[in-house]
Amino acid sequence: MPKKKAAKAAAPKKAKAVPPRKAKKAKQRKPKTPRLKTPHAPATEEKEQLLASEVVFEGRLFRVLRDRLIEPGGKESERDVIRHHGSVVILAIDSSKSKKNPWIVVERQYRHAAGQFLWELPAGKLDPGEDPLAGAQRELKEETGYCAKKWKLLVEYYPSPGFLGESMTVFLAEGLLAGDAHPEADEQIEFRLVKLSDLLKMIDQGAILDGKTLSGVLLYARKLGGK
Repeated sequence: MPKKKAAKAAAPKKAKAVPPRKAKKAKQRKPKTPRLKTPHAPATEEKEQLLASEVVFEGRLFRVLRDRLIEPGGKESERDVIRHHGSVVILAIDSSKSKKNPWIVVERQYRHAAGQFLWELPAGKLDPGEDPLAGAQRELKEETGYCAKKWKLLVEYYPSPGFLGESMTVFLAEGLLAGDAHPEADEQIEFRLVKLSDLLKMIDQGAILDGKTLSGVLLYARKLGGK
């Protein structure tokens, strides 16, 4: 039988010198900016105590009350307050051509209290006990002729709570359908569709002075930018 060749012993491999690792520099952490917490109303708020209330004026749209009361905290005071059934504001948009820069329905009418013509969102007062959404749908139809397929609550706010008890509820109306307008006899309204980008330019230029329009358009633009 042929002799088997002896297996050669494998030569040991030389160990490679491993260079020492450089020590990592400790990263300096930036101090965290403290986040402001949203204030929450206390579980049980103090209530005012109404001592007397007198109607000093009553008109077609509102009435003025002179109230004597003890405010939360114990201070006695006298306040003149305009009481109003509330109003609705409609941010009616057409986003069929562009969702990022939709067309918005705005009105131009003369406002005697301001002494000038103002650009505004469609709006109107609520009847006593009227549902805000029903009121918004009615006002949009009367002033512009438009109906909307989709409605959404945007915000409710008090425009001047120091003396005015009126709240304004702003609705977003989408999916517009054109129709005939039927404004009230004392309303002379010119309306048109303006791009959101152009409305924002008008705001920057000081061309829009109406508070409900500023609030509604800027809030909508902020929400749209967040998406």
